Amino acid sequence: MAQIVVSRDGDPGEWMLMELQGEIESRRQDGLTGKLMGDLLFTKESVPLLIIGHHILYGKIARLEKPFAVLVKSNNISGEEAEHAAVETKYTVTALIKRKIIFKTRPKPIIINVPKKV
Repeated sequence: MAQIVVSRDGDPGEWMLMELQGEIESRRQDGLTGKLMGDLLFTKESVPLLIIGHHILYGKIARLEKPFAVLVKSNNISGEEAEHAAVETKYTVTALIKRKIIFKTRPKPIIINVPKKV
């Protein structure tokens, strides 16, 4: 039977999951990986706001029924000789996800100064 070692280094941080309805697409075909998606802000009443381009989304915070653990996989090689080396896989808990931010409504356009017709 294979044994999976899960440990934690210190106190894991707490992350939040963000749930959006629909899709977010890039204007270019190069994807969204590593790019800034928008700004996440909170009002004084702790209502989450997500601003993406010229649109704003209002959300709410909810508790997850079952929390998630964020694991980082690492391989330790034991043994001196390459033929007899054993690879031990270890997982470290880096964060726990207990809450999520839900954005259910459609985005609303942000309109600041609308010029009047002259």
